[in-house]
Amino acid sequence: MQLFLFSQRWRERRESYRPAGEPINPRLYEVAELGGDREPKAFILAHHYSASYPSARARFGLFTEGRLVGVAVFSHPCNDRVLTSVFPLSPLESVELGRFVLLDSVPANGESWFLARTFECLRRKGLAGVVSFSDPVPRTAADGTIVHRGHLGICYQATAATLLGKTAPRTVRLLPDGSVLNERAIQKIRSGEQGWQYAAALLEKFGSEPAPTNGREDWLRSWLPRLTRSLRHSGNYKYAWSLQRSARRFLPDSLPYPKQRGLHGPPVSIVRTDLDSES
Repeated sequence: MQLFLFSQRWRERRESYRPAGEPINPRLYEVAELGGDREPKAFILAHHYSASYPSARARFGLFTEGRLVGVAVFSHPCNDRVLTSVFPLSPLESVELGRFVLLDSVPANGESWFLARTFECLRRKGLAGVVSFSDPVPRTAADGTIVHRGHLGICYQATAATLLGKTAPRTVRLLPDGSVLNERAIQKIRSGEQGWQYAAALLEKFGSEPAPTNGREDWLRSWLPRLTRSLRHSGNYKYAWSLQRSARRFLPDSLPYPKQRGLHGPPVSIVRTDLDSES
C-alpha cells in the first residue's frame, strides 16, 4: 500500500487512514486553547501511540459538535538546545510540538488545517517559532501487532515547514506494548531523580517486581532485558516553522522533503499559516 496517499489517524492507540485530498469543512470544526492538562492528557494517553504526555506549555483542542476530536500539545523539551539550536533566542520564545493526534473521524487535511490555526494562536502569544520531529521508524508490540508504522511529517510539509535534517541514529528500548522506554527515564531510575518512581512504574506495569529505594541499578540489570527489546532507530526528521517575520532569518532553506519508500507521490497541498499577512 502506498501510504503517502493516506493521512494517519488514531483511536485508542490503533492507527487508521483517511484518503489524501479529502477536504475538511471549517464550518464544522473549531479550535480552542485548553486550560490545564487534565483534558488533553487524558486524550493523548487514550489515543496517541506513545501513551505518554510531555511537559506542556500550550494545549489546543479540535472540536466538532462539542466533541474533542484532536489535540495539539506544545511543550518544552528536556534540553533547551532542541529549541535554541534552531531559534537562538531565550528558550521560552519557542516551543516544541510535543504531541499531535486526531481521531479517525477527522478528514484527511484536518491535520494541516488544525496545525495552522494553532500557529495563529501561538503567534498572538508572541512566540517566535516551533520545532517538531517525525518518527519514520515502525514499531510493533511484543506479539507483532503494529503500533506505529512510522511517519514522515507529511502534514508538516503541508504547512510549509523547513526540514532541517535528521537526528542521530540511536538504540531505543521498547516495552511489550511497543512504546519506548527512553534513556532519560532509565537514567532517572538509576540516579533516583525526581520522577523516577513514575519511570519505574512503566516496567512494573509489565510484570517487574516493585523498584527498590536502594539497589535500583541491580533491579534495572535484572528487568530491562526481560521486559524490553532493543531497536536500532535511524533518527527522526526535524522540522521547524517561524511564527514571526523576525524569526525567518534563523531558518535555512528547507532540505528536500522525504517521501514514502522513495516514491514521489502526489504534490503536497500547502495550507496557509498566515505569516504573510502578519502586520
